[in-house]
Amino acid sequence: MPKEPRELLNFYKENGEEIEERLFEFRQMMNESNERIFAELSFCLCTPQSKATAAWTAITSLVKNNLLYNGSVEKIKPFLNVVRFGQNKANYIVEARKKFMIDNRIQIKEFIQSFIDPVELREWLAENVKGFGMKESSHFIRNIGLSNNQLAILDVHILKKLKEYEVIENIPVTLSKKEYLKIENKMKEFSKQIGISMDKLDILFWSKETGFVFK
Repeated sequence: MPKEPRELLNFYKENGEEIEERLFEFRQMMNESNERIFAELSFCLCTPQSKATAAWTAITSLVKNNLLYNGSVEKIKPFLNVVRFGQNKANYIVEARKKFMIDNRIQIKEFIQSFIDPVELREWLAENVKGFGMKESSHFIRNIGLSNNQLAILDVHILKKLKEYEVIENIPVTLSKKEYLKIENKMKEFSKQIGISMDKLDILFWSKETGFVFK
């Protein structure tokens, strides 16, 4: 077992209030509109191999220009030049929009709320939303306040911190579903050991690596 990470615990004492505020914002998300929830899904589609801040800038620009909810791939793509693989991600957004469109309106909330278990919701998203894997699905579910401290968002920042605190020995080059779940379970054990919930630990790791609290 890793030694007690006093530096991490001290960092949490200093930043715990801001982290709790952000998690409170996430827990309010399901009170927002279907369109707002879809914007969060689109954000998570744009984050792989890209800066989260750049991805959010792209999504907010699409919303302001009235393109996220009805724009074509060709019209969306130029707004994604701040993220990697913009063409693919524009396609993912349009495909996801079609999947959750009923009677010419995005209706994603009722579908999401039909899942009681966040693990089952993640499984469905990873298998049915193109561009979503385990990480992106976990990210989306956490950002809409439904992860219930059960899911890990294993991006490069989190993996670096897990290695630093000896939770894992090495950072895997690729993450199969089996390996993802294995590391997620190790993170859960570490979370229990230090007394910081999974959702808080994720933001804590991310902010410690990047220097600020985001989402």
